[in-house]
Amino acid sequence: MCPSNYRILAGAGLLALAGPLLAAEPALPLWEAGVFAGSAVTPAYPGASERSTRTLALPYLIYRGEVLRADRSGVGARLLNTDRTQFDVGFALSLPARSDDVPARRGMPDLGTLVEFGPRLKIKLAEPTPTSRWQLELPLRAVIEARGGLRRQGATLEPRLSYARQGDSGRWSMDASLSAVLGNRDINDYFYTVAPQYATPERPAYAAKSGLMLTRLGLSGSYLLHPDWRAFAFVRHELYQGAANRNSPLLQQTSGTSAGFGVMWTWQRSSQAARGSGD
Repeated sequence: MCPSNYRILAGAGLLALAGPLLAAEPALPLWEAGVFAGSAVTPAYPGASERSTRTLALPYLIYRGEVLRADRSGVGARLLNTDRTQFDVGFALSLPARSDDVPARRGMPDLGTLVEFGPRLKIKLAEPTPTSRWQLELPLRAVIEARGGLRRQGATLEPRLSYARQGDSGRWSMDASLSAVLGNRDINDYFYTVAPQYATPERPAYAAKSGLMLTRLGLSGSYLLHPDWRAFAFVRHELYQGAANRNSPLLQQTSGTSAGFGVMWTWQRSSQAARGSGD
């Protein structure tokens, strides 16, 4: 997941947080359609002092084909699926942020809508019990900004170690994770460079470099209220002390916390089960 999904946990970004929580459920339907509603509070961008609050209600459609996938973790193609490994290619979308709403960036270009695209390798490390799993994910994403055209804004890699557990009844699930976001020079430049024309006495010019952007601890959980209703919540804490661009005037905090909650209502679902839906 690139920092843009961190930046604004809304829409597809917030919905995606429910993905790992449901991944272990048996006999998932081939498709589902319904409505998602949720709210999240996050820093405006990684390292910002200001916070953003987003509340959304959106329709959703999930499709769990053997190759084509459109689910809570994104849209794409699953090219390899074995007992221990999965390899897929997909994309996700994150929402924009206005620089005038963030004093540290005031007068600078806005942060636009970002599309992430690229491969992801998932490795099942262990299953201590039939309802728990240790997993390693290695997503590599190209980041493209859609604002007055399409412009590539760099690439990120986010190694993620997670532990997921589901209750014996299948009514509840939880996911704990530790990850690090690494970015090339372009994506760090996008968030943390201050070009000379935007420099002020309080915001000196700065040239960003590639490297660690943040480390992240996450905890999320969900609970099935009714066969058609599921509630979920999450909290994530990000650390920036070791970030490559810790000296940027735009990176103002040593840590940041995000939290949110939501509900999903399933309106219709397929009577046909997805093959391999327990993966």
